[in-house]
Amino acid sequence: MESPCILVCSIDDKTGYCFGCGRTREEIGAWTTYSSIQRREIMALLPARLEGVERRPRRETRRARIARERTE
Repeated sequence: MESPCILVCSIDDKTGYCFGCGRTREEIGAWTTYSSIQRREIMALLPARLEGVERRPRRETRRARIARERTE
């Protein structure tokens, strides 16, 4: 079964899309119930969705923490 999942499963609170694949929680949960045509239709929307997702690290890196502490 085709899937856009890249194992970065975290939802952007602002857009409601997964940071990794661009799907909504509902689409992720129902993915296996969709037909091949439905999955392809959703997958065609994902590149545009991902452009609106603010990409950021899942956790603060050491370098980012040190930089933040210097400015505080």
